[in-house]
Order: sequence, then C-alpha cells, then structure tokens
Amino acid sequence: MEKKTPLYDAHVRCGGKIVPFAGYLLPVQYGAGVIGEHMAVRTACGLFDVSHMGEILCTGPDAVKNLNRLLTNDYTTMYDGQARYSPMCNEQGGVVDDLIVYKVRDEHYFIVVNAANKDKDFAWMQAHVQGDCKLEDISDQVGQIALQGPKAHAILARLAGEEQLPAKYYSANFHADVKGIRCVLSRTGYTGEAGYEIYLAAEDTPRMWDLLLEEGKPDGLIPCGLGARDTLRLEAAMPLYGHEMDDTITPLETGLGSFVKMGKEDFIGKAALEAKGEPTKTRVGLRVSGRGIVREACPIYQGDTLVGQSTSGTHCPFLGYPAAMALVDKSVSEPGTCLEAEVRGRRVAVEVLPLPFYKRPKTV
Repeated sequence: MEKKTPLYDAHVRCGGKIVPFAGYLLPVQYGAGVIGEHMAVRTACGLFDVSHMGEILCTGPDAVKNLNRLLTNDYTTMYDGQARYSPMCNEQGGVVDDLIVYKVRDEHYFIVVNAANKDKDFAWMQAHVQGDCKLEDISDQVGQIALQGPKAHAILARLAGEEQLPAKYYSANFHADVKGIRCVLSRTGYTGEAGYEIYLAAEDTPRMWDLLLEEGKPDGLIPCGLGARDTLRLEAAMPLYGHEMDDTITPLETGLGSFVKMGKEDFIGKAALEAKGEPTKTRVGLRVSGRGIVREACPIYQGDTLVGQSTSGTHCPFLGYPAAMALVDKSVSEPGTCLEAEVRGRRVAVEVLPLPFYKRPKTV
C-alpha cells in the first residue's frame, strides 16, 4: 500500500495525475504537461513535492567519524549550515546510495537520502555505525518542497525576507521562519536551475505549498510533477540512483570522483576501489542524431563492438533534441565520437557530448 505525502490533497486539488512512485502516491504531471512544467522551471519557476525523500539525524561525539567512514566524501571541516554531497559505498566499491549531509551544528548532522532507498540506507548505516553516535529516521515527520527556477530567489525573498535566504550554494538556514512557519531553507536542487529546497514539519507543508503558489503566481510559478523532475535532471546530467549508479557501479566509473576522497584514512569501499585501479568505463552524454529516443539499458556499439549501455534517456524539451547518458568504455568517450544505440532491435546513431547537456546562466 503506497503512502500519501502531506501534499496529496493539494495535488488532487491542483489536477495532478497521481501515480505510485517509491512507495508513495505522487503527481507525474499537472495540466501544463511535462513539457510545459519543464519549460516553466527553465524560464520562470516550478514547485515540486519531494516529501517522499528520507531524512536521518546523525548525532553524538562520534558523528563525524562515522560519516567519514560511511561516506566517500570528507566531512571533517564544515561550517554550520553547510551541505555536502556524497556517494555511500559497499565493501565492493559499488554505491549503496548517494545523499546529502548538512551540518546543523557540532555533533549534529541532517542527512537526506533517496526515497526508494530510505529503509535500506538506514539499515546499512545502523549496521555499520560505531562508538558514541545515534541515528534517527525522522522521515515521517518531515515535509520537503523544492522551489526551482530563475524566479525562485525573488519569490522566496518576498515571503521570507532576503536576510533569511542562504547566501551560498549548498548551504542552508536551519532557523528560518516563513510567515510563522518554522523551516529549513536550503540552496540546493535537482533541476540544474537556481532554487531552494524547504524542509519543515509535515503538518505545515500544505500551508507552505499554498503560500508559495500564491506568491509566485505573478512570476509564472506552477506545480510540477515527477515527469518534469526527471527531464530536468537529465538535461543537467545529474545522476540518478538505480540508473547512473547502483550496487555494482562505482562512483569513479560514473564520474563522481570529485566526491571520493581517496586521501582519507579509510571509508567503506576504499580498499575495493584501490584494488580495481583506474576505471575502464565512464559516464558520457549522448546526443541522438538518428530517429528515436534512447531510453535506459540500450546497448551502445561502435561498429560491431559492444562498448557500453545507456543509463537514462529522454527528449530534452529546453534543448530541443533527444539525449541520453551512458556508461561506455573510456576508449570511445571523447566528445564527437560517433556510436550507435540499439533501440528495439534497430541501430540509432548517437554522438558523444560533454556533460552537462544544459548549464544555467550564472545570474543568481
């Protein structure tokens, strides 16, 4: 039985098409459709319900020590409110999940994990935590809303006041108040646009949703669903667990080496990554020059030689062409390389492009 987020009634009221996703009932799209929602985020602003994501507290004198052991990134030095992304590896170097850790204050950290992996992640952390460190799954108590797009800053500033907005990308204000609603305002997102993610008590989430929609209406803000969230993240070449990484794909293979600090004393999976050596495959972008859409799990060929497999693919509404990401042999990863994808038994021409496909103008 799928769960309902605190915004389920709001989605129904807004005409959202509800589908099951990651154990929840969520809108895949609204009346504007996936393309309309996608373009709104690129040119104005979109509002997403991401309350299905998981939230875990990590506290205690040994919190940092455990984060550094569990995760590939380094959490030794962070300022209060800073966020840091990281893969979490298994002993074989594959990815258990990718997540974001916020430092609330010393010995107190807030972890955001993927919805479908919440229970698996929490169990994995619990099984490997050591010393004086407590983990608490607070997912059911927390709602999360993402406000994304070039108008996001102006909309939120009018409601919260400029002084409450986090100044730096990947940072958060854990003591914000928006019209009497206590919340966390985080300068993060999964669309490739400037924007914010708002964490708050589950019972306050519907009021915040309505406040944002009303305030943003003159700026073209509309509610957006899972469909646009996926097309936006693909244009921005943001990896998705279960596609660009999984328990068998290492973070080094999928292009996340900058988040893997091999210089750390140790972390789970480090020995396996060292033993594997330099990866022989890597994640690339593919522009589809032939007819068709290259979805996930399509074999990629150079001539008669199988050189990889697509991991995600769709038509990119803002860019105006079909694109995909793929894991391929490094020997064919140079931009401009011409390859073929096998789609339903026929070959479709593709060209390797540098990632990301889309990069927003740095105006905010």
